[in-house]
Amino acid sequence: MNGRTILSVTIVPIGVLAGACDRSVDQDATTKARVASAGSAVGTQPDNTARNRMDRDSEAKSPIDQSNSSADIKITADIRRAIMDDKAMSTNSQNCKIITDKSGVVTLRGPVDSQAEKDSIESKAKAIAGVSRVVNELEVKQN
Repeated sequence: MNGRTILSVTIVPIGVLAGACDRSVDQDATTKARVASAGSAVGTQPDNTARNRMDRDSEAKSPIDQSNSSADIKITADIRRAIMDDKAMSTNSQNCKIITDKSGVVTLRGPVDSQAEKDSIESKAKAIAGVSRVVNELEVKQN
């Protein structure tokens, strides 16, 4: 009788797992179909491959270059806070990369919506205590 109980307990989970696997495959196919239809409705799907390759192949600063010193982390946080507090900034501007290295040099990277946003972010960065220099690599988004 014990052998029969163990066998039935073992068989039930296997059947449940098999059903769950089938559902996940169906959900994955549904998700892919939705993404494909959304991309075709707009025309093309977003593709950052070229930008990502450029970032990987260049000597440009990336968030991995952020210094871990408390002073440099504070500089980066203060700049981010100043940008986020400015409600006139676009989402692109709010998401720009801010990298502070060990000597207080701040590098700004990423797309912004206008030259005014680019200039504003640079001036906000320069106004933060501890910043020795700002390297502005922000790119004005082309319409």
